[in-house]
Amino acid sequence: MFDIEYKGGTTLVISTKKSKLVVDPKLSVHGLKDITTKDAVELATDERFALNSEDALLNIEGPGEYEVADFSIRGVAVERHIDADTGKKKATIYRVEIGDTRIAVIGSVNDNLTDDQLEDLGVIDMVILPVGGGGYTLDAVKATKLARKIDVKVVVPVHYADKAVSYEVPQDDIELFKKEFGGEVEQVSKLKIKSASSLPLVPTIYEVTRT
Repeated sequence: MFDIEYKGGTTLVISTKKSKLVVDPKLSVHGLKDITTKDAVELATDERFALNSEDALLNIEGPGEYEVADFSIRGVAVERHIDADTGKKKATIYRVEIGDTRIAVIGSVNDNLTDDQLEDLGVIDMVILPVGGGGYTLDAVKATKLARKIDVKVVVPVHYADKAVSYEVPQDDIELFKKEFGGEVEQVSKLKIKSASSLPLVPTIYEVTRT
C-alpha cells in the first residue's frame, strides 16, 4: 500500500509505511518551495528538477536499475519534449515498482517513444504524465496518445494550468486532457493505492489536488 501526493509541476511524493520517494523535488523553478528529500529517495526526470541532496537516501537522475527501500526502479533515457528529434537523450522515464504495482513516471518528454524504450519500460499498471502542452511538454492529445501506447487505463495527470505555479510557458487546463482521454474521473487530495488488483479496469483519471 502507498500514497501519492501532488505538489505542482511534475513533482510528487510517493510514500509507503517505511519509505518515501520524491519525484522532481526542485519546485523553486516554478516559484514554489523545494520539497525536502532528507532520508527519502530523490528521483529526477530532468537534471533541472534535481536537488541532489546529501541528506537523501539515494539520488537518481538517469537510466539504470535501482533497488532502494521499498522501491524497485528502472530508468530509461529519452528525449525531452524541447529536444524533440535531435537525438539528445537528456530526460529519463522511470518504471517504479511498489509491491505488485508498476508505475510509469513520465516527465517533459517527446511523445514518440520507440518500441525499444517501451520494452525497457516494461508492463505498466498506471502512468503519471504531464498534460499542459504549450510547446514545453505533452498536451492533452499527445499525453493521451502516449498513455495508450504504454497501454494503461489508469492515469495521474500533472503539469497543467495552476495559478499558484509559475510555468515557463502557459499551460492548458486539465479539463482538456479529461475530455481527450475520456473515461472516469476521481478527484482526491491524496491517492491511496492498495495493490495493482485494486486499480480500476476501465479508463480512469485520478485527479490529485495539489497540496
